[in-house]
Amino acid sequence: MTLAAIAILAGFVLLVWSADRFVEGAAATASHAGMPSLLIGMVIVGFGTSAPEMVVSAMAALDGSPALALGNALGSNIVNTGLILGVTALLVPIVVHSKIVRRELPLLLLIGLLTGALLLDNALTRVESLLLLAGFFGLIGWTIAAALRNREDVLAADMDKELAARPMPLRRAIFWLAAGLLLLIVSSRILVWGAVTIAHALGVSDLIIGLTIVALGTSLPELAASVIAARKGEHDIAIGNVVGSNMFNLLAVVGIAGMIAPMESMPTAVLLRDWPVMMVMTVGLFLMAFGFRGEGRINRLEGMLLLLAYIAYNVWLVFTVTAGAG
Repeated sequence: MTLAAIAILAGFVLLVWSADRFVEGAAATASHAGMPSLLIGMVIVGFGTSAPEMVVSAMAALDGSPALALGNALGSNIVNTGLILGVTALLVPIVVHSKIVRRELPLLLLIGLLTGALLLDNALTRVESLLLLAGFFGLIGWTIAAALRNREDVLAADMDKELAARPMPLRRAIFWLAAGLLLLIVSSRILVWGAVTIAHALGVSDLIIGLTIVALGTSLPELAASVIAARKGEHDIAIGNVVGSNMFNLLAVVGIAGMIAPMESMPTAVLLRDWPVMMVMTVGLFLMAFGFRGEGRINRLEGMLLLLAYIAYNVWLVFTVTAGAG
């Protein structure tokens, strides 16, 4: 088990570093290709920050652990909303200026409800997974159209500053794009092996490991990106990263895992505990950040509530493990 613990630690470190390199390489390559900065921020960076979840869940499904993959997707959304936005808002209250981010918030709610409806029978077939992937490609299309229609959105200015602060020659950008993706796959394989090994040794379900350790590890790139962006005053990047990642997790991460390894019988706790917690947090985020009378805002008190909800959920998981359920 010691070797498995080392594998998890090494996998996390390599995963976070390679994800950062992959995102930087992809963003710089797209910039050299003439892609608008707003499109880079919404599609390239959004896709890149969800790359760890996608690759880890794909590896888990290939290894015969689809519950770990599902737990990673739902758990990452809970981490993103409760921990990442909670911590970020405690450090720097988040003001939502971007019209595009505000339009994404109700879309995230609808995607969450769709995912719950598909999981209602405690199963996920390939047809249902294909539906989620179709939704993912539809989301990409909508994102591209929204970015092209709203070139002057505040998010574009924030992204311009980020690209200018991190210039990268084309050859180096392509190298890190390819190398980052390769290292993502390698680190994910190491992480999944270590997580599954420890879960089996401790008698803990793959779902619980996916909801906790793996979800936290794959969400670290979003944590770093959101805190840094908020401290720079780039609030729309901070919340946009989380909202975009959450949508990608439900559509692409769950969809890819379900296509590889359909889940004929998933744990009942998914619908009774994990999906409802994710949806309650998503509704809370919508009410806080949408801005029904102007700009949306997540203040320090609301950030504390999100963080407390995340802590309470993890305490619940601890009791679940102690009781031998889940």
